[in-house]
Amino acid sequence: MPPHLSPLDLGVGGLHDELTLDEVHIVGSAGDDVAARHVQVTAAHLHDVDLAGARLAHLALRDCRITGGNLANVAVRGGIAERTSFDRVRLTGLSWHEGTIRDVTFRGCRIDLASFAATRLERIRFDDCTLAQSDLQDARLAAVVFDGCDLTDVDLTGARLSAGCELRGCTLDGARGIERLRGASMPVTDVIASAGVFAAALGIRIMDDEEEDAR
Repeated sequence: MPPHLSPLDLGVGGLHDELTLDEVHIVGSAGDDVAARHVQVTAAHLHDVDLAGARLAHLALRDCRITGGNLANVAVRGGIAERTSFDRVRLTGLSWHEGTIRDVTFRGCRIDLASFAATRLERIRFDDCTLAQSDLQDARLAAVVFDGCDLTDVDLTGARLSAGCELRGCTLDGARGIERLRGASMPVTDVIASAGVFAAALGIRIMDDEEEDAR
């Protein structure tokens, strides 16, 4: 990112189709009922922006830093994000479908109730994020790391994990399609802590204390 960025207030210019934004420091709110196609943002810092509910088909984010702000219920189809970081961003209800997210970090973000269906995720790191009830159906994950994340009730149905995927210190209670974690790496203490989840996926009934004592 260049040392000097031109200021841009979304409340003044807004977003529209085929918009290209380069080397800008973006603040403000785009307003309600935003719908724009083929918006490209490059080498930009988005700070405390409010894009809640925006529909941004074919959005492209490259070499961006996004800090704070509200991107809840943003809908992106066919979008791409590369070499971008999200820090403490509200992404509740985000839908990023049939796109690509590559070389991206999420730190301290709320990504609950979000959907990455049929999206390719490559070299991604989720640190201390909430992804409860999120949807990874039919997503393709490569070298994706979840560290200290809440994955309660996450849906992994049809997801494919390849080399380099890791889960560390994550909560997996209620996860669906847990067998799709085949090939991922986890510390042994985490495997033990999630034994009940894995047993349920395999159809193993865990005996209670009375049954064990009876033997």
